[in-house]
Amino acid sequence: MTSLYDKLGGAPAVEAAVDIFYGKVLADARIKHFFSSTDMARQRQHQKSFLTFAFGGPNAYHGRNMRAAHQQLVDKLGLDDSHFDAVVENLAATLGALGVPQALIAEVGQVAASVRDDVLGR
Repeated sequence: MTSLYDKLGGAPAVEAAVDIFYGKVLADARIKHFFSSTDMARQRQHQKSFLTFAFGGPNAYHGRNMRAAHQQLVDKLGLDDSHFDAVVENLAATLGALGVPQALIAEVGQVAASVRDDVLGR
């Protein structure tokens, strides 16, 4: 069975998607404030490693789990479902701009949905 990572195009696709994605996120008034004190070069690299792992590629992810990584954002900045939805929307728009077929974008959405409760501390 081919992984979602491979279906999307592997490392080059993840690299391109993450870079475009954060451009969209940092321009999105609904969520850009969550990244105001973030080292974005580090964040991009971290996200590339996480998405590679989450999509079934080589596991080079050594970060915190989703709950621990986002708990402070929930507690101090009010991260909630509307913000999570905005992130997923930006990711879907990024993949669409890269010509990813809708069926694969839906698979990515399922991966995102699988971590919603952990990201939001539920």
